Amino acid sequence: MQRPSAVNESPLSVAEREKLEAQYSEIATLAGGLAHEIKNPLSTMSMNLELLTEDLETLDVPSRHRMLKKVESVQRECKHLQEILDAFLQFARVGKLALTTANLNSLVSDFIDFFRPQANEACIEISPHFDADLPAVQIDPALFRQVLMNLALNVVQAMPDGGLIELQTSHRDGTVYLDIIDNGKGIDEKVKSRMFDAFFSTKAGGSGLGLPTVKKIVDAHHGTIECDSEPGRGTRFTISFPVC
Repeated sequence: MQRPSAVNESPLSVAEREKLEAQYSEIATLAGGLAHEIKNPLSTMSMNLELLTEDLETLDVPSRHRMLKKVESVQRECKHLQEILDAFLQFARVGKLALTTANLNSLVSDFIDFFRPQANEACIEISPHFDADLPAVQIDPALFRQVLMNLALNVVQAMPDGGLIELQTSHRDGTVYLDIIDNGKGIDEKVKSRMFDAFFSTKAGGSGLGLPTVKKIVDAHHGTIECDSEPGRGTRFTISFPVC
């Protein structure tokens, strides 16, 4: 599997970029506010459902079990909506970066230490390959950790019977690269063409915001993310960041 080639696009002028960032900031603020307004009554509904469940459990009527099942069904839907709203708020908040000069090797290594217990539980081996002379980049460590987590969770879901994740860093021509490679089930062209679209998901109950959030974070760093995958042959995500 070869690293996907970057797509050449005309660079935006400073004025165009500032205008787009201002428009995005306004939309993100409105969307985030709306999500918060929905979360508040949803939390109240969830709390009242818990109280209703407690009341039903004290009843001694033939229909108690059936009523509890119905309430539990509504509780599951409320929890699902809560997860979607949380993912959406995370998606909407991406924009302002807390940049620091960092070495990608260190950030990736720290993440591997954090994620390894979960990988072990899923019977997934992690194999890092770091470029010893990797230049530093300007990056928001917390948001980059979010990128790694979202991609790693995708990999775990793609390998339900276990497998291998390789994380490789490299650099050339003023750009630092991180390749995340798995030997999972792969992705077909139809899904690959839409994987970064907001709310698109192939998973039952998925929010469809994990990979779009990853792309937004990478874009905010003026980086790129590409995917190379074939069904049955695994997947390679390549992320690039400009050198400081």
